[in-house]
Amino acid sequence: MKPKYKRLLIILATLACFGGAIALVLIALQDNVTYFYKPSDLKNRSLKKERIRIGGYVKNGSIIRAADGITFVVTDMTEDLIIKYDGIVPDLFREGQGVIAEGVLLNQLFIADKLLAKHDENYTPPQIAKAMKDK
Repeated sequence: MKPKYKRLLIILATLACFGGAIALVLIALQDNVTYFYKPSDLKNRSLKKERIRIGGYVKNGSIIRAADGITFVVTDMTEDLIIKYDGIVPDLFREGQGVIAEGVLLNQLFIADKLLAKHDENYTPPQIAKAMKDK
């Protein structure tokens, strides 16, 4: 075999191995990556007892606490979705804050069994926040 063809064969084999490795990594990550839907993504969509995640902001004035849990509205500034949750609410959960709920959508009511509160990405150390507030 000529050196030119050997070199071409080595390059093709290397590319095939590299492509195979990338494919294996993507297949492995597919099970670990979790997406969430926005309320506007679920408009006119039927999900039959499929576990999904909903993400958005807790609408101001929508939190209703009762003995059997908490009910609130999640919005993406386009559509709203009512969520009912029975469990311990995270410390960061409040109106206007980002939230992700995991559960089942039944007749435009989302029954959540897991609630994750998101915090904003702008971290300010307490000392600096106090100094800024004092000014």
